[in-house]
Amino acid sequence: MRKLELHWKILIGMLLGLLFGFAMTYPDWGRNFVTDWIKPFGTIFVNLLKLIAIPLILASLIKGISDLKDITKFKKIGLRTIGIYVFTTVVAITIGLLLVNVLKPGEGISPETIDKLSATYANDKGVTDKLDEALKQKESGPLQFLEDMVPDNAIAAMSDNALMLQVIFFTIFLGISMLLIGEKRAKPLKDFFDSLNDVVLKMVDLIMLTAPYAVFALLANVVASSGDPDLLIALLKYSGVVVFGLFLMIVFYSFVVAMYTGKNPFWFLKEISPAQLLAFSTSSSAATLPVTMERVEEHMGVDKEVSSFVLPVGATINMDGTSLYQGVAAVFAMQVLWPEGLLFSNQIIIVLTALLASIGSAAVPGAGMVMLVIVLESIGFPPELYPIALALIFAVDRPLDMCRTVVNITGDATVSMVVAKSVGKLGKPHPQEWDDHLEEVI
Repeated sequence: MRKLELHWKILIGMLLGLLFGFAMTYPDWGRNFVTDWIKPFGTIFVNLLKLIAIPLILASLIKGISDLKDITKFKKIGLRTIGIYVFTTVVAITIGLLLVNVLKPGEGISPETIDKLSATYANDKGVTDKLDEALKQKESGPLQFLEDMVPDNAIAAMSDNALMLQVIFFTIFLGISMLLIGEKRAKPLKDFFDSLNDVVLKMVDLIMLTAPYAVFALLANVVASSGDPDLLIALLKYSGVVVFGLFLMIVFYSFVVAMYTGKNPFWFLKEISPAQLLAFSTSSSAATLPVTMERVEEHMGVDKEVSSFVLPVGATINMDGTSLYQGVAAVFAMQVLWPEGLLFSNQIIIVLTALLASIGSAAVPGAGMVMLVIVLESIGFPPELYPIALALIFAVDRPLDMCRTVVNITGDATVSMVVAKSVGKLGKPHPQEWDDHLEEVI
C-alpha cells in the first residue's frame, strides 16, 4: 500500500482539529477540556521545534560557510539575498495598499461595531502589551537594530529564540574566522558542526512524525478559544482583503520560481506545503524554520551553502505576509477612524516604514501588531485612537497571523531557490527519512 504523504497527513490533522475545536465550543466544559487536555500536545510540538532552531542555525550556517572555500561567494550570496528580500517586501506592501484602496473594507464597519470592538478589546491585555512594546521600539535610536544584532554574550543569545539575529551574526563571524585560519586548522571544528548538522536534521525528521497530531491540537485550541463570532463576521471584508492579498503573494512567488528557476510552480508548492501547514498552525516563522530548511534542502535541491544563510536571515528580516498586512491594516484603520489621513504621501510613508519595521521584527506570533503601531505612528495617526485601531483588528489577528506566516516562509523558500539558481547551487532533491540509517543500529 502506498504511504500517505506528510502534507496529506497534516491536512487531515488540521481538518479534524478544526471540526473538534468547533464541536467543543458547544458544551460548557468544552473550551476548558481543550485548554487542559489538547492544547499541551501542540505546545510541546512547538517547543520541540524551537528547541532545535538555534542548534540548526549554528550547525547549518557554519557548515554552509566553511564549505564555501572562497569567502567572496558568501558576499555574493549575502548581497543578493538582502536585495531580493527588500524587493519582495516592497511588492507585498504595494499589493496590500492597492487592494485596500480599491476594495475599501473600512467603509463597511458601522459605529455600533466600532463601539462593540472597543469595549471588548481596547483594554485587553494583548492590546495593551502590544502598545507597550511598540512604545519601547519607538523610543530606540535609528541604529538600534544594528546595535541589537551584535551580542555581548553568545551563550546568552543562544538561550533566546527571539535573539536569532544575534545568533546569526555570531555564527557568520565564527564561520568566516574558520575560513581565514585555513582548512587544516578548521577541520576538527568543521567536522563537529557537520556531525551536529546531521543529528539536528534527524531530530527534525523525528519531530515531524508527530506533526499531524500536533496540528490537530493547535487548530482545535485556536477554534475553541476564538472570540465573539458576530465580531468576526463584521470584520469579514477586512479579513478577505488581507487573505486575497496573501494569496496574490503566493501566486507571485510561484511565478518567480517558474520564470527564474524553470521549476513547476505546483511542484514547488507541493514540496513546501508541510512547512506552510506548520506555519499556519504555529503562526511562527522561527518555530517553522527547522522544517523549512529541511524541505528546501532535501526536497527542493537548494545547496546548504545557500539555504543555511538565506532561510535563517529570512525568518528574521523577510516578513512579506506581515508587511502586506501592515499596509492593509493601517489604511483600514484610517478608513474607519481617521479618513482625513488617507493621503498619497502617507501611503508612501507606510511603504517605507513597513519595510524598515519588518527588519528585525520578532519571528513570533503577534509581532505584526507591534509593527502596525510603529507604522501608524509614522504617519501621525492620533495616539488616542491607537487602542481602538488595535481593537478593530485584534479579533481576527490570530487567524490572519496564521495566514501571513504561511506567506512569510513561502517567500523565504522562494528567495532561497532564486539565490541558489543565481550562484549555480540549485541541484537535485535528495529527501531523507527518519529511518534511513536504522539498520546500522539494530
